Amino acid sequence: MTKKTQQREYFFDSIRAYLMLLGVPFHVSLIYSTQSWSVNSPAPSEWLTILNDFIHAFRMQVFFVISGYFSYMLFLRYSRQHWLKVRLERVGIPMLAAIPLLTLPQFFMIKAWTTKIGDWSTLSRYEKFNALTWDLISHLWFLLVLVALTIAGTWMFKWLRDGKAAKTEYSDLTWTKLSFAILLCSLAWGAIRRLLFIFEPQLLGNGLFNYGVMQSLFFLPFFVLGAMAWKYPKIKELFVKPIPWTFIGSALAFVAYVANQTYSKGEGWLYEIDAVVSMMMGLWMVNVVFSLGHRMLNSHSPRVTYLVNASLFIYLVHHPLTILYGIFFVPEISNNTLGFFTGLLFVFGIAFILYEIHLRIPVLRFLFSGKPQR
Repeated sequence: MTKKTQQREYFFDSIRAYLMLLGVPFHVSLIYSTQSWSVNSPAPSEWLTILNDFIHAFRMQVFFVISGYFSYMLFLRYSRQHWLKVRLERVGIPMLAAIPLLTLPQFFMIKAWTTKIGDWSTLSRYEKFNALTWDLISHLWFLLVLVALTIAGTWMFKWLRDGKAAKTEYSDLTWTKLSFAILLCSLAWGAIRRLLFIFEPQLLGNGLFNYGVMQSLFFLPFFVLGAMAWKYPKIKELFVKPIPWTFIGSALAFVAYVANQTYSKGEGWLYEIDAVVSMMMGLWMVNVVFSLGHRMLNSHSPRVTYLVNASLFIYLVHHPLTILYGIFFVPEISNNTLGFFTGLLFVFGIAFILYEIHLRIPVLRFLFSGKPQR
């Protein structure tokens, strides 16, 4: 057990909270984008499509770096068994609670009031199971990925702590080397997907496999990178020191991301190119977000503490609220920009009210946090 202590880094709390809360403008803008979703506006908006693409291109990569950072920090604090128990409770309980309380009612809303699922009576048993899987996991996919990465972390973190890699301090690590390593990871992920597309294409349409395996493999390098940032100060220094070319690289990668989304049609190489571009942009945006956060957000704030505590609950409840807004209000608002900002007010307003209500009900506090209530 390690007794390593470190001054609290408030900018990590701020970034984590804001990345979670970005899920609301992401899904509200998704209604007005060119992407096909559960609900869509009559006509898409170009600027909201770009906003949606921008949020999607980097947000979760940065989030999983922070998650790996704090997960490894706790791994050093507890025994392996206690660490695994605590992490699975914090992640698994909110995920399991949200399925019957949020995503199951959401499934019936989508089934009854949208055309996304189609004619349920004509679907085969497997098609019904798969459709149910996609919608029950839904926006909870990142919690499922965290469960998978936590279980894998019991071995990965032990190796990181005790293995041969601990003998180096990565003093010669540069952004060029780090970028090349992530590029190799993205090419490996793309190769796995292409092989599956050739030999087992049905797996790529399976919701449980897509979320539990493919998404876990995609975000694994970022999770490990976050853990290494705690272990090796040199890596963390790279993240928090602003590097001009990572800002430029992020902008160029986003241009490539939008171009791929716009011009890659059908199966083609859309997903493989997307993996390369979004992994590279995600890595470079770690520097953009961390360096700006370190400079602007590294101080204690009761407001940020409140948002940190509320962010997971807000993220969990916002998705069905967004779909409700899309079903009943979007058709009544002809202006997309007005509809977007009205949607933010609707979803955030109700979500924060529900958060305050749930704070006063101990069983709900436990179910949506995974923490024992005192």
